[in-house]
Amino acid sequence: MAMQRSARQAVGVTILGWAVGLVLFFPIGWMVLTSFKTEVEAFATPPSIFFTPTLENYAAVNSRIDYVHYALNSVYIAFGSTLLCLIIGGMAAYSMAFFPTRRTEGTLLWMLSTKMMPAVGVLVPMYMGFRDVGLLNTVIGMVLLMTLVNLPIVVWMLYTYFRDYPREILEAARVDGAGSWQEMLYILLPTTLPGIVSTSLLTIILSWNEAFWSINLTGPDSGPLTAFIASFSSPEGLFWAKLSAASTLAIAPILVLGWLSQRQLVRGLTFGAVK
Repeated sequence: MAMQRSARQAVGVTILGWAVGLVLFFPIGWMVLTSFKTEVEAFATPPSIFFTPTLENYAAVNSRIDYVHYALNSVYIAFGSTLLCLIIGGMAAYSMAFFPTRRTEGTLLWMLSTKMMPAVGVLVPMYMGFRDVGLLNTVIGMVLLMTLVNLPIVVWMLYTYFRDYPREILEAARVDGAGSWQEMLYILLPTTLPGIVSTSLLTIILSWNEAFWSINLTGPDSGPLTAFIASFSSPEGLFWAKLSAASTLAIAPILVLGWLSQRQLVRGLTFGAVK
């Protein structure tokens, strides 16, 4: 009887998991389907499920805007800001985890509180500051901005991983003459790699999907794929088929990256003390 109940529970959990997954994936799947419809079919009521696929929307998108240019900007911004976040956040998390002071907890809470502030509240001073120092409509400006935006999350995640690290290992390294940099590079980083990888992947995804700052602080020269999508909103209205095609092209790289790295992401997010 207990085994039957356990089997029914397992089946129920599996069905629930698939149901939740389908609900979450439905908007993406519908967007991809819409990208292969004509504009008439995309606006049809009720929606047409059976249709003849067409690539005219993708051809129209590529003929209007250079997709590769925007995609490369997204790559530069996402990976550049992630690298800076890991360097700065790694050193900060190492210091707070292994050399805490009475201000450490307050500093961490202050960093987390910055994520609660609405971005639109500081748009005007950020815009004027970027304009005055020559960072407006530049990839470097967006890399620096995304570094500042995601740095609190990186510090918190790395601090959590480092805090649970057995201090006996580092103490043994110090006895053998290892300095702080040697501890980080040769002992701490290799053994906490799953946590670092998951932090990197999450930061890349957050930078890739950032729309507010990229739309307001970039232009044709430095715009990422989020600005690429926004450019298909016109005064004449929304062309859903072309907008869906542009959105599909924008999310395709990050979806592929997430799919290929899902095991590392889950492993890192559940990473605790070194076993």
